Amino acid sequence: MTIKLTAPDLSGKVTVERAISLRRSVRSYGDSMLSMAALSQLLWAAQGTTGGGGLRAVPSAGGLYPLEIYCVAGAVDGLPPGVYRYVTFGHELATVAEGESRESLSAAALGQKSVRDGAASIIIAAAFDRTTGKYSKRGIQYASMEAGHAAQNIYLQAAALGLGTVGIGAFHDDKVRYAVRMRENETPLYVMPIGVV
Repeated sequence: MTIKLTAPDLSGKVTVERAISLRRSVRSYGDSMLSMAALSQLLWAAQGTTGGGGLRAVPSAGGLYPLEIYCVAGAVDGLPPGVYRYVTFGHELATVAEGESRESLSAAALGQKSVRDGAASIIIAAAFDRTTGKYSKRGIQYASMEAGHAAQNIYLQAAALGLGTVGIGAFHDDKVRYAVRMRENETPLYVMPIGVV
């Protein structure tokens, strides 16, 4: 099942400079639900299309786009709790698994409270074979750099929306892979809980 997301807002009221100055790692969140519009905007900032020919919000070595973006939703208004994969073309969510998964993702991330308490978490994964096929071992570095670009976009978009997030790298890869039900060739690189502050 796929869920169509709202179109991205291309005329935000916060400048890039202001978003940079506001950007912080935030690990504590309130109890408010995250809006679907905000989640849609964050996913678009991570990997949405921004131009003809499938160009995306972040640069990619060779235009190979090795990243896959997942969302573990628990308290998103209008979105049932579950695991979703962001579908760039079409700007939609594909259901991976139904039901609450924040606790298992938190356990995979060494029990970090922010992952359990966030309204949702965005997980950035890489299918390294998409870049290593062209760039050999160097493709791993290129995909990792791209993940950093996507994470910074999420940080800045969260700041512009008045939301909190933090980039987490302390987790067990295999447990995150299992919690999110990733494909076999995908490696998790970031877990980014999102919450209203």
